[in-house]
Amino acid sequence: MTTAAATSAGAQPFGVRYLGPLLLGSTLNPINSSMIATGLIAIGGEFRLGPGQTASLISVLYLFSSVMQPTMGKLATLFGPRRVFLSGTLILLVAGVIGALAPSFGFLLVSRALIGIGTSAAYPTAMALVRARADAHGVGVPSRVLGAFSIAAQVTIVVGLPLGGILVSTLGWRALFSVNIPLALVTLAATLTGVERDPARPRASWRGLAKALDLPGVALFAGAVVALLTFLARLDNPPWWVAIAALAVSFVFVWREQRAASPVIDVRALASNGPLQRTYSRQLLVGLGMYACMYGMSQWMEQGRGLDPAAVGAIMVPLSLVSVVVARLVSLRGWVRVPLILAGVALVGTALVMAAADAGTPLALLLVMTSLLGLTNGFAGFANQTALYVQSPADGIAVAAGLYRTFAYMGAIFSSSLIGLVFGGRATDSGFHALAWVLAGIGGAVLIMTLADRRIPRIAG
Repeated sequence: MTTAAATSAGAQPFGVRYLGPLLLGSTLNPINSSMIATGLIAIGGEFRLGPGQTASLISVLYLFSSVMQPTMGKLATLFGPRRVFLSGTLILLVAGVIGALAPSFGFLLVSRALIGIGTSAAYPTAMALVRARADAHGVGVPSRVLGAFSIAAQVTIVVGLPLGGILVSTLGWRALFSVNIPLALVTLAATLTGVERDPARPRASWRGLAKALDLPGVALFAGAVVALLTFLARLDNPPWWVAIAALAVSFVFVWREQRAASPVIDVRALASNGPLQRTYSRQLLVGLGMYACMYGMSQWMEQGRGLDPAAVGAIMVPLSLVSVVVARLVSLRGWVRVPLILAGVALVGTALVMAAADAGTPLALLLVMTSLLGLTNGFAGFANQTALYVQSPADGIAVAAGLYRTFAYMGAIFSSSLIGLVFGGRATDSGFHALAWVLAGIGGAVLIMTLADRRIPRIAG
């Protein structure tokens, strides 16, 4: 589609043809994150590996995604978001082929790393494309479009694990990797035909491009993130030297970026943008609370409450359904501030129900518990994303969106350590109650941060 053709769309700048591939691409990272869980046992059996070794397939994707999300955003500012989006999809295609044909476990690790790199291009570039198109058409903040991205994320929670289970049970574990081949091809075709090309950019030398990309900054950022996530993943026996290393590398990274001509992350601009800093902090807290609730609830319902996995899956369904309905409601009205307040209230409410639950708790109360968590997810997902959109400069939205996802991954990894700390070897009632009070504190922090922050817009735009 040419720019002229896009402009002629007039009142419909975000039709299905344009938005479809962007939404599909943005879901490929979380789908790959979740569905691999269903194949770890089969993969371990084929390659004669234990649970700790196969779990590295999960962590390697998180690590590469955390580093590459803002890096891909930086690449989008240099080469154009559509080009980077397509390049990431091609990397995903190659990753699917490597994983499907992998002769050893090492090839699976390479495949998962490439999946993390390739899928990391989608969300930051999609946000940049949406921002540029909205500005070009003068539509202000496209709250319905942002709501669509939030809803796509909620649907992913439903699709990931069931899709993985179906693929493993019918086609074997290699299908968890090969499914990326048709998904990548569909995304490529839809993007080439539905998303207009990036504007022409002046040619630059390889040396100039390397300087503009800020490779030393990327390396330092990667070192800081990997060290921090490694520390957060091992809080049961904290490696304090890793925490010290993370702080040291972070200090060098900030020092370096303040002096770089083209920093991968503009730390000066971020330091002066208090509202965006607080949005990242809320995203970290909400991500920590959401993942800790989801994983903690499911483990406790099986081991503490004594339910079978099918019943646990059914009880978790309201989480996604409520999330989708709420995200749709608030996006149609463009609400931002009030949903963030309600997200904190709902997380505190979820924690209080968890604190009251025990082995005899009726199923109806468990459904209330997961529904409250769905309110948290639905309210916070759209509102935080919209706050990011309005608080980020137009020319920096891709990097800002990538960093937004990095904070979410930090929350996810932190949550696994938190669950390990409170549960120990088994998910008991006492451990579940301890987790509940921690989550009540997290929800209270989200609520207080939101009430105290007068820079959060009331509505989008």
